[in-house]
Amino acid sequence: MKQEVIRELSTPELIERLEDERLQLNKLKMNHAVSPLENPNKIKAYRRTVARLVTELHMRNLSSVVADKAKK
Repeated sequence: MKQEVIRELSTPELIERLEDERLQLNKLKMNHAVSPLENPNKIKAYRRTVARLVTELHMRNLSSVVADKAKK
């Protein structure tokens, strides 16, 4: 998932997407542990997508905190 697409998501959508991506990543890891995946690079792609989602959530939280401090 591209960063531009992630930025367009609302915060609740972002949280829901993060949960889904984490579940998919765990399923891929478990399947790979049992029998090798046809394309193990999918694990890396999901891991990076999860990291992008977490980063966007973190940036939104930081920007709201900074905005709150600026108001005071």
